[in-house]
Amino acid sequence: MDNGLAPAEPAEPAAGLRMSLEAVLLVADEPVGERALAEVTGQPEDAVAAALGDLAAEYTAGQRGFDLREVAGGWRLYTRDECAPVVERFVSSGQEIRLTQAALETLAVVAYRQPVSRARVSAVRGVNCDGVMRTLVLRGLVEEAGNEPETGAILFQTTGYFLERLGLARLSDLPDLTPFLPDDLDEELDLGHDATR
Repeated sequence: MDNGLAPAEPAEPAAGLRMSLEAVLLVADEPVGERALAEVTGQPEDAVAAALGDLAAEYTAGQRGFDLREVAGGWRLYTRDECAPVVERFVSSGQEIRLTQAALETLAVVAYRQPVSRARVSAVRGVNCDGVMRTLVLRGLVEEAGNEPETGAILFQTTGYFLERLGLARLSDLPDLTPFLPDDLDEELDLGHDATR
């Protein structure tokens, strides 16, 4: 059966690989790792990694409306930041439910203190966060991460979906909060942290 592709010659595997990667990434609804892409394309992982880097650079150099980013342990296509106003006008504002201020604060505590118990999150925020934590778990932003050895309390951590939504490759890419904290707050946080252990 003729699939419309020219017969493979020595110089063509890279072009075929790039085309295949674009096709898979276009239909992927979450970041896809290099190992998975190597398996589905039948190409070595290092060749896949090189092709992904080339595609990302090509999209940036060509000023495309989308770019290819490595986030949450995989690769995914995103609309380019400069196009945000146009995309926002296109997408109905009522389609996506936004997080409340309480949910954002709770998510920030989990992100920077993980793995962390509900009690610790409540202590940092100064209010009970049980309902908010359930919401974050239901939305796939937070997940259980075992139990605290001393108390048996359930610990929580952020998910790969959290990294994906923020466009981060790893947790270490979260911005440093130290410049935004008052000078005397470091001691209070350390004392509070030690008191709860």
